[in-house]
Amino acid sequence: MEWEASVDSTICRAHQPAAGARKRGLPIESDRVRTSPDGLAAEPDDHALGRSCGGLTTKIRLAVDASFHVLAVVVTAGQRADAPVFTEVMDRIRVPRIGGGHPRTQPAHVLADRAYSSRKIREYLRRRQIPHTIPEKRDQAGHRRRRGSTGGRPPGSDREQYKARHKAECRTGLLKQARGVATRYEKLAIRYEATIQLTLVRQAP
Repeated sequence: MEWEASVDSTICRAHQPAAGARKRGLPIESDRVRTSPDGLAAEPDDHALGRSCGGLTTKIRLAVDASFHVLAVVVTAGQRADAPVFTEVMDRIRVPRIGGGHPRTQPAHVLADRAYSSRKIREYLRRRQIPHTIPEKRDQAGHRRRRGSTGGRPPGSDREQYKARHKAECRTGLLKQARGVATRYEKLAIRYEATIQLTLVRQAP
């Protein structure tokens, strides 16, 4: 495996039969699919189903290595922004070691687009000592320059290294070739995530 991880997301339309599941009486209150203490997936209250100008949608978030292996998958409602879910995607990375022991959870490098350019995300990656390449948003760069010397230094971003992020987009496109992934038909998020995992197994490089 290549431990340069790229993080990206894609929106999938939800078919009409995906709506209508019960909204109350679920195990936990959350807008994302989480894992319960016993290791089983718990269903979020909104079933990872949101409504935007395009109708009912679900968003799939992936962490992909340089060899197109999918390291982590998180499913949320379609209107959810990318940055707030970044840490959950990173926390889902758990790759077993061949010789046994604790699974590996820390990539050697992280690539992401401008949607993930936030101070909270950069501090999270620095705290975990993970080098990263995330371009700065134009408005953030303007605010920093207007503050002068108090605005701090611009975050480093290698353009050549950033080009490798296309592998996450390519892997997302391959995943959505499966009809059951490109269009969501399941009412429950845990069943839709199971469909994604089965598709990844079939498409394993």
